[in-house]
Amino acid sequence: MLFSKSLQYAIKAVIFIQTKSNLGEKPGAVEICQGIDAPKAFIAKILQTLVKEHIIGSNKGPGGGFFLDDYHSNKTLKNILVAIDGPSIIKGCALGLPTCSDLNPCPLHNQIKLVREETINMLESKTIKEFGKEVEEGETILQRELKF
Repeated sequence: MLFSKSLQYAIKAVIFIQTKSNLGEKPGAVEICQGIDAPKAFIAKILQTLVKEHIIGSNKGPGGGFFLDDYHSNKTLKNILVAIDGPSIIKGCALGLPTCSDLNPCPLHNQIKLVREETINMLESKTIKEFGKEVEEGETILQRELKF
């Protein structure tokens, strides 16, 4: 399953903000873009959506920036997915049929249902805080390492 580019950037941005929040920092949009190697115009829109959907917090003015507190840190990747791409990816018919269901399945319904259940379990298996900890400890990365 491939995530949309918006969702990829949103997940990386949220995890990046989590790592900074753990240090007591509130990064701005420019720092987030640099930290995850993403275009500023694209990230600004994503950050607005994440704030509006209560996935991350923000403060304006001097000392402001984006942050995650305990309320935000305990959310999962599923929360980010729904905020950015909407619930249809985890609920809708793969072929776009309005009447697709267990009782009235489309040709892909049963196979997609299994993949969807596994995907939802994966998206709900860890909190944002846990992903941030993995990055902090060097177990995972948020951007490509350049090798010369």
